[in-house]
Amino acid sequence: MDRSTIRNKILAIFNDEFEIADPGLEDDLREIHGFDSIDAIELLREIEIMLDSELTRDEKKMAMEIRTINQICDYVASLAAARNK
Repeated sequence: MDRSTIRNKILAIFNDEFEIADPGLEDDLREIHGFDSIDAIELLREIEIMLDSELTRDEKKMAMEIRTINQICDYVASLAAARNK
């Protein structure tokens, strides 16, 4: 899965699941859009669906400091690459 596909899927998730249309790729999701820990749990579930794979506890911990769409895309890209080895 390439980065453009990942970005498009993440933006669709934000629009469909969180009703956040067109967030800036560098927006601080917590400060600008009120994205909270419950939203983060839902997002991780959506990422699991996207990857068709359950995330490990360590992979979930890695997501704790993510704040922007670009960081989410990097995170998903790294997970996808690890699964394709």
